[in-house]
Amino acid sequence: MNNFVVTFARGFGTGGKVIASKLAKDLGIHCYENRILTLAAQLSGLDEEMFQAVNEKLHASGNSFAGLMKGLPRAKKYIARNEKFVSDDTLFDYQKQIIKNLADTESCVIVGKCADYILAGRPNVVSVYIEAPRDFCIKRTMENMGVTEEVAVATIKNTDKYRAEYYEYYTHGNYWTNPINYDMTLNSEKVGINECVDLIKSYLKIKGLIE
Repeated sequence: MNNFVVTFARGFGTGGKVIASKLAKDLGIHCYENRILTLAAQLSGLDEEMFQAVNEKLHASGNSFAGLMKGLPRAKKYIARNEKFVSDDTLFDYQKQIIKNLADTESCVIVGKCADYILAGRPNVVSVYIEAPRDFCIKRTMENMGVTEEVAVATIKNTDKYRAEYYEYYTHGNYWTNPINYDMTLNSEKVGINECVDLIKSYLKIKGLIE
């Protein structure tokens, strides 16, 4: 069976990263999030010709950037974005090429990074958006980060604002929560974390991407 990719966008505190990780584990494939950003930052130190040479060499050999990410640290459970969004077109271009290379060469799960937009139109890509009521997100954030309700509320607000601005900028005006961007939009409180994983696997079967 050909490789496939599941992309995830998610509101902060919804459990979207947990769902993505559980899905990848169940399917026996890699889940990529901030290691893509870390590798892109490292590669952006190369001049463009050298980066293209690495990219073309990997494509020619059928390998992917996954090998270069093996030694990089995995993302922590919760990564909040409390800083103001500042664009970096060069860094995003490296991320985009890494994501396309991964999609060309292996089955994987990719969290964030506008992956649904970058891989739009590919028949082997399923894009998922996870959202949940604010009270549910606040409670999960308080429990997982060990913070007060006030801090949880501010963290969710700031991180979701950052993600929305990031997505709008790099997709040239599209908006992050637009359901048309995704195959599935799931409410993790109503559906349940594990049940979201099961639903996504069922959809992958319907699409003929897994058996």
